[in-house]
Amino acid sequence: MVCLKISMVAGNIRLSHGKMAAVDSEVPMEPETHIMIEEEIEREAEGFKEQGNAFYIKKDYSEAFNYYTKAIDACPKNASYYGNRAATLMMLSRYREALEDSQQAVRLDDCFMKGHLREGKCHLSLGNAVAARRCFQKVLELEPDNRQAQQEHKNANTVLEYEKMAECDFEKRDFRKVVYCMDRALEFASACQRFKIMKAECLALLGRYPEAQSVASDILRIDSTNGDALYVRGLCLYYEDCIDKAVQFFMQALRMAPDHLKARLACRNAKALKAKKEEGNTAFKDGNYEAAYDLYSEALMIDPNNIKTNAKLYCNRATVGSKLKKIEQAMEDCTRAIKLDETYIKAYLRRAQCYMDTEMYEEAVRDYEKVYQTEKTKEHKQLLKNAQLELKKSKRKDYYKVLGVGKNATEDEIKKAYRKRALMHHPDRHSAATPEVQKEEEKKFKEVGEAFTVLSDPKKKSRYDSGHDLEDDGINMGDFDANNIFKAFFGGPGGFSFESNSSSGPGNFFFQFG
Repeated sequence: MVCLKISMVAGNIRLSHGKMAAVDSEVPMEPETHIMIEEEIEREAEGFKEQGNAFYIKKDYSEAFNYYTKAIDACPKNASYYGNRAATLMMLSRYREALEDSQQAVRLDDCFMKGHLREGKCHLSLGNAVAARRCFQKVLELEPDNRQAQQEHKNANTVLEYEKMAECDFEKRDFRKVVYCMDRALEFASACQRFKIMKAECLALLGRYPEAQSVASDILRIDSTNGDALYVRGLCLYYEDCIDKAVQFFMQALRMAPDHLKARLACRNAKALKAKKEEGNTAFKDGNYEAAYDLYSEALMIDPNNIKTNAKLYCNRATVGSKLKKIEQAMEDCTRAIKLDETYIKAYLRRAQCYMDTEMYEEAVRDYEKVYQTEKTKEHKQLLKNAQLELKKSKRKDYYKVLGVGKNATEDEIKKAYRKRALMHHPDRHSAATPEVQKEEEKKFKEVGEAFTVLSDPKKKSRYDSGHDLEDDGINMGDFDANNIFKAFFGGPGGFSFESNSSSGPGNFFFQFG
């Protein structure tokens, strides 16, 4: 086999590797000379191969690659040289180049089992399990008991199974399962960009944006024009509510791959979502709350997968709902926002205020505690303190409710309320009632007197309003006599009496003042 072209230059024979052999330019080359030159070239190529092997053993794959390349340049029809260089390229994770060398090796020698094995490994690493399986099947035809081929054939089938499962799970929107399948497949197909993209897209759909960004960035470092990776980068930004930047990546992906349907749809959704949200914000600022409510509702219909933007939209709608006195709906919207984004402080604050407005103080305290644990600011501390105070106050008797007046009632309003309630619940008025009714009315009569005692005294009222426990101030509310308060209010003994009017029937009374 002649492994090198020989040309006559200025009376010398030039060999492809640069050595010169002196002969007369007019003298034709003898067959023996051809054989000698061929043997010399083969020896030198073998030398390059041995040096390559030595570097390969030392794991200096770059130098090994250089020497295997020299061996191929010297003797380009030797299958084993291509096979060795393919092995080196595989160690350098340059699988596409390794695949080309492996394919060249088996073209030169169809019975070269290592060549077929390496071609199959390259196909598998790149995610083409069908082609990989064909290569391993070829080895098994040549050597049915080849254990490596048997194992690699199983690996290829495993990858195909995981790929099939991932496609079904993606259709079912079971993105966690897809990530699992892709991780398992990538254990065998470590250089498959298609699997990496599918994993990255599902990570983005699961809200695991840093992981998705990392996978996409790794691909773009190798191939900056990869439309799928650009789409995933845009998707992460879109789901993190960085819509303007997301649109830029979607547009770039479409420039690289004009038929990229997912990038086109995401770009359209991003633009529509931004526009609708801005319309709602404008309506809110203009005081047009009904329109703002409707616009935020329409925006929420655009893309259910955009968790962060939708959380903000729910919170915005809750703010509008509060303005429209739709407090229960506002609380529900805040809860939806928190369910989408558990770190969304604004939603906790909005819901806590709704709880305060509806006197659900325990719930308000819980939300304010969550906020303060997350962001320990003076403002959040004060909000928590206020809610705790209102909760404490709510657990005491509400003297305002007992008298049936508002918390801003005047002194005259408090007196009028006491007069009405005291007369309503006085035991003498219910002397003909059942023992159970008498007991209940007596209890209410005492509560009315207790409420009046506190709210009619400016000092006690101030302490009560500020949340202080009056018993901590040495005031025992169990010591007072409701009848004495009643008598003092109505002018002392003999100043007032209940008398039964028998003609009016049982339980009817008229009031007589002295």
